[in-house]
Formats: sequence, C-alpha cells, structure tokens
Amino acid sequence: MSGRVITEQELRGSEAMAFDRVAAESVASGGPTTVRLYRWAPSCVTLGYRTDASTVDWEYCASNNIEVTRRPSGGGAIYHDNFADVSYSIIVPADQFPSDVSECYQQLLQPIITAFDTAGVNIDFAGESTDDLWQPLCYLLGLDPVHDLVGSDGRKIAGNAQYRTKDAIIQHGSLSFVADGECHLNPFSDSPVSTDQFDTHVCGVRDFIPDMSRSQFVTLLEDALAEWANATVGEWTRSECDRMRAVVDDKYNSDAWICNRNDPL
Repeated sequence: MSGRVITEQELRGSEAMAFDRVAAESVASGGPTTVRLYRWAPSCVTLGYRTDASTVDWEYCASNNIEVTRRPSGGGAIYHDNFADVSYSIIVPADQFPSDVSECYQQLLQPIITAFDTAGVNIDFAGESTDDLWQPLCYLLGLDPVHDLVGSDGRKIAGNAQYRTKDAIIQHGSLSFVADGECHLNPFSDSPVSTDQFDTHVCGVRDFIPDMSRSQFVTLLEDALAEWANATVGEWTRSECDRMRAVVDDKYNSDAWICNRNDPL
C-alpha cells in the first residue's frame, strides 16, 4: 500500500466531511490511499448519522460561533474544539482490508496507537463494554472494545467511526488533546451529565504529558500515519477541491441533511 499524507488543515466542518467523500471517490477511481489530519475552524459539532438534531443547543452554538454538521458514520454527537480536538481520517481501498469490522479497526488504528506510544501515552482498545453515561454524545457512550481507545487509567481518549462505500473504507476519529467537560457539554441541550462526571469518563493527552504542545502531537500523528500507509506528503488536486465544494453545497451545508438526515447525494 502507498498513498499520500495530507498534513493538518484548518477546515470548516462541512469541508472536513466532504473531503472524506472526495477521497473515497478518488480511491474508487484508482487514486491514492489518503491519510490526513484536520482542525475544525471554527469549532464544530458533528452529529452521528442517527443523532437527533434536537440534541444540539442551537442558540448556544450560534452565539458562540460553533458550526453544526452531520457525519455519515454512526456513533454519537461530538464537540470538536479548534484547539482541544485533533481529528484524522484514513481512506483506503476496501479490497485491501478485512471485511470484519473489528479486524479492520485493529489494523486502521495501529498508526494512532503508535503515535500515542511515541508521545509516551499508553493507550489501548477498551478492555470491555460499559454502560452509556449519556447516549446522544460519542464520548459519553459506553466503551466499545471494537473501536474505542482508552488511556492507562481506563478513560476514553479517542472515538472512532467507519463507513464504507463499494470500493473504499473511510475511518475518521476524534482524539482528545485536552478533555474539557464544560466546553464539550455546553453545545448540547439538557445534558444530565455534570462536568465532574464527564471528567471521570474522558481524558486527553495533556492529562498524561502536560508540557506537550499540540503541534508536537500533530506531527507525531502525521509521521505515524505516513509510515503506516507508506505515504508521502501530498495535497488535494484542483478537481478534488472543486468536487469538495460541490459536496459541501449539496449535502454538508444542507438543513435537509443536518437536521433531517435526508441525503441529497
């Protein structure tokens, strides 16, 4: 396997989701495997495919310049802070990886685990399933040993999700650099969870290495993803950027998709 690594970009939420689709279309047409990092600008809430839009505190998000979009993948809603969240995507040919979802996660999360190891943070797959703390939010769902990564203290440090097309696997994940319960809970309506409860369930890189900078951590992730994918630094083509903008307009900025899950594509 060989491909391209696209180093961390600042993207609107709609653009981040649209680029996943574009990369999958490129893979399907014989283009490269893509591994990439992205930063949400401005901060953004992503709803999982089945998350009810009423979970969002729309007034709070509007007044605090927090965008909202919907992922095509499952799981709960996530608040992606511009600083505290580090997000990645891996887009690979489907015929090169196991059809078994658990085995596929094991393979695709190896570079993420390697990057944390290099940072000196001991993480692993959750050892056993646990009960939900609050079902609408990804980080407060019960731990799932198939795709949840936890720190050495057993708290969740990364949530991951996959979806597939006929020819491609798209895996994206949210990694906690800083776990801030108040910031994470505020964009959502009627949360029954306190910030103290959030903090007992979720951890971040800074909990283990307080002096590590965000840019240092991002570089470790980029290097691990590039080595795993045998990838060189690349960029989006002009046609991919044009296609991304079309997907944003048609889907990821559409109220029909965000609020009602009506997929225009």
